[in-house]
Amino acid sequence: MSTAIKPRHIGRNISRIRELRDMKQEALAHAIGVSQQTVSTIEGSESIDDERLKAIAEALGVSSEAIKNFSEDSVFNIIGNTYNDDASTIKNYNCTFNPLDKLLESIEKNEQLYERLIQVEREKAAYLEKLLKEK
Repeated sequence: MSTAIKPRHIGRNISRIRELRDMKQEALAHAIGVSQQTVSTIEGSESIDDERLKAIAEALGVSSEAIKNFSEDSVFNIIGNTYNDDASTIKNYNCTFNPLDKLLESIEKNEQLYERLIQVEREKAAYLEKLLKEK
């Protein structure tokens, strides 16, 4: 039985981080300028050259050390501290009024204006009739 520490599988780490970022292999491939098949091969590799690892880390928004020293807790912490999305910020879009109440108010105002218009038209018609009778 050996007590030697097994080296970390960098490809699996990349795959897991990519999945945590909700990124497809095609998107990562496009970001680093390779094909989807190359990304699949990279994710199957135990080790990756430092230059490619740096490019992948940049595309995933984490450091290359985070990929090398992958653990669920550390990655969640790094992503939580570096990922900036407007959806994650709290916004208060609650109305301070009931839109239906405002709609009903406007309908009532329209009815009042219509009734005033009808009254004015009646008065005008009565005035014109009075003028016609006088002649």
